[in-house]
Amino acid sequence: MDLLLAGVLALLAIAAATAVAPKLGVAAPLLLVLVGLGVGLLPAVPSFEIDPEWILAGVLPPLLYSAAVSMPAMEFRRDFGAISGLSIVLVVITAVLLGLLFAWLIPGLGIAWGIALGAIVSPTDAVATSIVKRLGVSPRVVAMLEGESLLNDASALVLLRAAIAGAAASVSIWGVAGSFVYSIVIAAVIGVAVGWVNLRVRARIVNPTVNTVISFTMPFLAAIPAEHLGASGLVAAVVAGLVTGRGAARFLSPQHRLSDAQNWRTVELVLEGAVFLVMGLELTAIVADVEAAHEGAWFAVGLAAIALTATVLIRAAFVAPLLAALSRRASRAATIKGVIADRAAAGAASLERGPGLGRERGRAAIETKHLEHRASLGADRRAPQPSAARTERFRTMWRRRVADIDYLLAQPLGWREGTIVVWAGMRGVVTLAAAQTLPSETPSRSLLVLIAFVVAVGSLLVQGGTLPWLVHRLLPARDPGESRAERRELEHVLRSAAMAEMANDDDPAVRAMAERMRAAWQLSNAEGSSESDESNETDAPGDADAPGDASAAAKVSPAASDRRIDPEQVRLLRLRMIEAERNALLDARDDGTFSAAALSAALEDLDAEQISVELKGTESA
Repeated sequence: MDLLLAGVLALLAIAAATAVAPKLGVAAPLLLVLVGLGVGLLPAVPSFEIDPEWILAGVLPPLLYSAAVSMPAMEFRRDFGAISGLSIVLVVITAVLLGLLFAWLIPGLGIAWGIALGAIVSPTDAVATSIVKRLGVSPRVVAMLEGESLLNDASALVLLRAAIAGAAASVSIWGVAGSFVYSIVIAAVIGVAVGWVNLRVRARIVNPTVNTVISFTMPFLAAIPAEHLGASGLVAAVVAGLVTGRGAARFLSPQHRLSDAQNWRTVELVLEGAVFLVMGLELTAIVADVEAAHEGAWFAVGLAAIALTATVLIRAAFVAPLLAALSRRASRAATIKGVIADRAAAGAASLERGPGLGRERGRAAIETKHLEHRASLGADRRAPQPSAARTERFRTMWRRRVADIDYLLAQPLGWREGTIVVWAGMRGVVTLAAAQTLPSETPSRSLLVLIAFVVAVGSLLVQGGTLPWLVHRLLPARDPGESRAERRELEHVLRSAAMAEMANDDDPAVRAMAERMRAAWQLSNAEGSSESDESNETDAPGDADAPGDASAAAKVSPAASDRRIDPEQVRLLRLRMIEAERNALLDARDDGTFSAAALSAALEDLDAEQISVELKGTESA
């Protein structure tokens, strides 16, 4: 009964902190840490400690999986080099430098155990960086921070295991590198397989509730086999989430994705809140252990402050040249953008009129020159002509490259963004869980665990508490006009797809209705261009002139259309139009021509409309 009561009170505390935090201007995780710390100081509350395996194996896989599902895959690919540097190279550098610092400051610790503690405090946290997403930071910065926090856990845990093994026996650098590569590769293979099977199996299930229940098992189905094979279960869960998030819009129905989103948000809220609440509760017991060992809690606090300062300085020293390299990359991209666009057009034209090459993925410039050379000499007439699919792949590849350049130019990373990247690298649940996995024979174990806890808590309180102020001071408010213009451009693409679907219908009445809708939308666009931005902002995809709203067909000429097309035919036509628009949206996503925010908002509108249309059909039946 006491455990049940504690669970109910914990849920109420999580709900209250989440509701009150926005009014106080602080992040909910910070409030929960303080609440847990305050409750743990009460005399009537016994010491509290949770098995770290519950967090590593039971809490982190679903949290990382959920974060990976919502991660924009295109942004993740575009900055994968920077994300890899932050999640692998920076973790190794931080762990080694902090290990040397700890070995120097803590008598009798040794370099191996110092590196173990450095590995514990080196990874940033996906839960902690969720604070950044609510501050209006550049989507590129958010993508880099999220990608880093999703992948750096594996780096830190592999280093921790190697350091613990090195404290007992000799461990070679090549052995550690081989273990890391094996851990990542095996986990990635398992994650891809689980994500692929996940989409195919759930696409055949009709009940959204059953579908969501199955989705709850996916992070564990990826993590458990990976851990059994000695790989990283967290990486497997992340990869499974990335694959699922990438293919969900193509394989899962809107009802299934809506159910997933709502239920996973609840799971995230409870798990995240519980982790930070437990963090505060456990802190008092760890302090007591350090005091009992006569090492002094204030000594641990001082070391933690030094370690936290060192992590920020090391991160700043790494991020500065990283951003300089990204800036040079953007400058080179701006220089060659026009050349790439010209070669894309020339290469596509050559593919359409000349024979193909053996290597599809060769450089476009070489391929174009080769084709022109063969055409000038007189190519073999029996050579196969390039297929339409190959021509389209070539065009897509170059459109994506041009879109990548536009992305780099539209969202540059200067010193302001770099400062946010450095200061937003907070520590959290991974640090807490990893610290408690230190074996009992670790020298000054309680001291090391307390240092890790204070680093995590101090990072959340100091960096997390000042991050909103820093963002408002450094970054100007984002211009809403840019997002509105992009949204209107995307609406035009979706409308064109809907019009094409109607224009190809076998029914002459449908084709006539398409022409009336096209004329009405053109008239609406002409009138809207003369209105203010404020009136444009009120336009929504659910309005009569928005993409996917085929009910506008009946509003254009009711006397003509309603007599010739029955309501059920209109409903089925609307569903076909929505499907055409969704396919156009996913093609635009693959090309990378629109931001993840615009695509996500448009997809949500299409899903909502499809659910509404399908419900009306169910009611009429």
